[in-house]
This record gives sequence, structure tokens and C-alpha cells, in this order.
Amino acid sequence: MRYTIALIAALLLNSSANLMFKFGMKTVANSGGLFKDGAIYAIKTTLTSPQLIIGLLLFGINAPIYMYALQKYKVSVAYPIMVGCSFAIIATVAAFSGLGERLNYTQWLGAVMIFSGVVLVAR
Repeated sequence: MRYTIALIAALLLNSSANLMFKFGMKTVANSGGLFKDGAIYAIKTTLTSPQLIIGLLLFGINAPIYMYALQKYKVSVAYPIMVGCSFAIIATVAAFSGLGERLNYTQWLGAVMIFSGVVLVAR
């Protein structure tokens, strides 16, 4: 059970990290882009953006939790669960959170199919 909880925690952290990156990059894109003035500017921008820092921290926390889950689960099972469920979470939040990412019916159908595939792989 604790490995399952770890896998669920890892996928939630992974989803949250990606969403924080998107929220952070929305602001950065409006100011000209991450690498508009080179790598040093990109590092400075990243280190001064709360959303990007939180995203990096969430990924950092995610990694050992996911590794813990991999002690029990095959990567051929854990990874599709991680990616498929993360996609479903990210697509849903991005569609309803003000990011302006609207999914059409075909994309929603694809999300349902991906989630269905995750269910089949997890069995």
C-alpha cells in the first residue's frame, strides 16, 4: 500500500511541477522569453520566479518518492501510470485554470483513451 501511495504522490507532484512551470513561463513569455538575453538571464529569471522555483522543488521532491515506488512496481507499469495520469490532471487543470488551454472534443476523447490505457496497464 505504501508503494501505491508513493506512486500517487509522485504523479501528483509531477503534475503540480509541470503546472507551476507553465504558470511561471506564462509570465516569462510575456516579458520576452527565458533566453532572450542569454543563459545568465535565464538562470536569473528562473531563480527569481516563485512559480519556477516551486516547480523545481516539486520535481526534486518527486524524484525520490518515485524511486521509492519503483522498488515495488515495474517501470513498465509505473511510468505509464505516472505519465498518463499526469497528462489527465495537467490537461484538465490547464483547461480550467486560466492558462487558456482549451481542449476540443477529440483531445478530450484522447485523454479518456489515455486514462483507459493506464487502467489496462496497471492491471
